[in-house]
Amino acid sequence: MQQSVRDGWRPADPPERPILFVNPKSGDGTAVRAALADRARERGIEVTVLDANQRLAALVGEAVAGGADALGMAGGDGSLAVVAAAAHAHDLPFVCIPAGTRNHFALDLGVDANDPVGALDAFTDGVERVIDMGRVNGRLFLNNVSLGIYGEAVRQPTYRDAKVRTLLETTHEVLGPSSAARELRLVDDVGQEHRDPSIVLVSNNPYALDRPPLHGARPTLDSGRLGVVVLDEPDTSEAPWRAWTATSLEVHAPGPTVHAGIDGEAVDLSPPLEFEVVPAALRVRIPAGHSGSRLLPR
Repeated sequence: MQQSVRDGWRPADPPERPILFVNPKSGDGTAVRAALADRARERGIEVTVLDANQRLAALVGEAVAGGADALGMAGGDGSLAVVAAAAHAHDLPFVCIPAGTRNHFALDLGVDANDPVGALDAFTDGVERVIDMGRVNGRLFLNNVSLGIYGEAVRQPTYRDAKVRTLLETTHEVLGPSSAARELRLVDDVGQEHRDPSIVLVSNNPYALDRPPLHGARPTLDSGRLGVVVLDEPDTSEAPWRAWTATSLEVHAPGPTVHAGIDGEAVDLSPPLEFEVVPAALRVRIPAGHSGSRLLPR
């Protein structure tokens, strides 16, 4: 526990009425294989297992109105963001259970992605810290917002089953000679304007980029900064990609909508796209035993 305190995590009292939302289809059925609902109930956690006819945001709102004092989600990053937004709005602790396909947020948070059942201990034997969130046009996000190629790719029905293939096919379509220009426009931290970039990725805290354009994880989630990565179209720049940090960013487009991926979910946004970081926005809890995190000490 002393290591947790030193790294910014603090011991937290167990909640009196925690609730966990479970998406049984995420991660090819990770939650079902791990019997997460049963294991959670054994710990005294109220569980709601989602079905196709239920709206997660509405269920979370009902849970908060009913007195829930901690909110958890076992599912993909898009579902995590919905529950985290409610936790932010009501100043409640949020628990991430790694039951998605890639579990990007869980890994950056320091949750053991190979131990979804053990992650439930965040409710009963958890440590807590406060992290940032990102916001675009009023919508909160945990990981990132992707525009351009990625924003187009997440809209394809094949994306979830074959992400790499779909991305490559979309890249060919977007960059091919017959494709229409993306017509995005933004200005970087040194005043250089980027027009019609192939990719714009705005993240809640910057990624550690080993090599261009998009490798690495976020070494911290409480820097108070957005990470921005822009990949310009080939042959339009001597340095086709740039990365920088900012507290806010504006992306322009002719409209009326811009296709985007927000935490991997397909969304249409109305330009201009106004990004901002929301510092110290979310109380997060992880198990004390998972606190050997990739987050750097403050």
